[in-house]
Amino acid sequence: MLWACILLPQLALDAVLRRLPDPSAPLALIGGPAQLRTLHAVNPAAAAAGLRAGMRLTAAHALLPDVAMVDYDPQAEACWQRFLAAWAYRHSSQVSAQWPGCIVLEVRASFGLLGPWPRIEARLREELGALGFTHRIAMAPTPRAARVLAGLRDGLAVVDPAALHDLLDRVPVRRALLPDDAGERLHRMGLRELRAVRALPADSVRRRFGLLLLQHLDRLYGNADDPLAYYAPPDRFDSRIELECEVESHTALLFPLRRMIGDLCTCLSIRDGGVQRFVLRLEHEGTHTDVEVGLLAAEREPAMLFELTRGRLERVQLGRPVVAMRLLARELPPFVPATRDLFEVRTHQALPWPQLRERLRARLGDTAVHRVAPTSDPRPERAWRRVEGAAACIGQAPVRPSRPLWLLPKPIPLRDARLRIVAGPERLESGWWDGDEARRDYYILETSQGQRAWAFAPPGEQGGWMLHGWFA
Repeated sequence: MLWACILLPQLALDAVLRRLPDPSAPLALIGGPAQLRTLHAVNPAAAAAGLRAGMRLTAAHALLPDVAMVDYDPQAEACWQRFLAAWAYRHSSQVSAQWPGCIVLEVRASFGLLGPWPRIEARLREELGALGFTHRIAMAPTPRAARVLAGLRDGLAVVDPAALHDLLDRVPVRRALLPDDAGERLHRMGLRELRAVRALPADSVRRRFGLLLLQHLDRLYGNADDPLAYYAPPDRFDSRIELECEVESHTALLFPLRRMIGDLCTCLSIRDGGVQRFVLRLEHEGTHTDVEVGLLAAEREPAMLFELTRGRLERVQLGRPVVAMRLLARELPPFVPATRDLFEVRTHQALPWPQLRERLRARLGDTAVHRVAPTSDPRPERAWRRVEGAAACIGQAPVRPSRPLWLLPKPIPLRDARLRIVAGPERLESGWWDGDEARRDYYILETSQGQRAWAFAPPGEQGGWMLHGWFA
């Protein structure tokens, strides 16, 4: 087996920066008790001004008064680590996020599908860059070794177990991620590298440092199995973003909305599924507003879902400022891509029908776009019915004479002195059982202007025409 470790050195900071329109502005995460607030992490702009992790909040304000401050949230950091574990699940079926600040995944089984390791590594880096997370990646035959190597040098890859043993023997004990404070204690004892620790008698090491150190070394070198807690994808998507200030316009909500939709589609691609209904919750002080988004079929295209949600969001009146946004999808059905021709020709500006349909529903309302299915009733006003959803099967229409494409809502008198009968009559007698009986003779008429009309008259008569539709 070969394991890749994705080290996330500033996960909590990246989780905040990725939702800001200008991540290059000075920003710091703060933590600690109220009486002793300190900086937990700083972005490059704040570091360039002299701020650093561990600095007192008062000193940071003295150096850079206008630096933006965000409270450090360990729970949010763990949530984003689970999100990245879900993202990594699309590249491997064995993913673990049991160690804070990193993701490990088995990659040898993915070589046949995704290609050799350099191609997989480039793909991981490209997607992590698009998601907005700083990272370091290394590969080794054991997950703990990959974790150690990622901290030593970005991009390091070792395949041969013998070469791995030689490399690990030269690793400083302080950087070998030994349990508790064993690394610092060993360094003070004069043991600088792991080879010196392995040369010690096992009984002496166990008495001084406990069994955990020996187990760590055995699993690090691959002499013992390393039981990992593997990630399992959830059956729902729930993401929440707290806004930096109160927002009163729709435009300011679009940037975080795009991020949330992108995260949703990432999870959908992991599950090889789609979403047909989700809720965008706009949180206010003490209350919230729900924006429901429903589609006729499951979709997972980020651009389309963003445009649909944007259209529905713009129709909502913001009576109170928005302080947070939450995207919740409780049902993630399977996604079935639309079948297309191999050499399909489509103009650059044209939209596929599913995207155009959903965009019209978002702009005009859910009831504005629907499907039409034929019925067995011969009366023109009842010869069709509305069909909601895209999955319902529509049967073949009954065989009938020619019908106009433009059917009027109600018949109106047709007055023209120079009408000419082109075809007909077609006798229609129906509706005696439901109280809406119809007895008509339909004709195709040509008007003096050359138009083709579909009109009817009482049975056996050729006058008193009632116009019911127009032929193209």
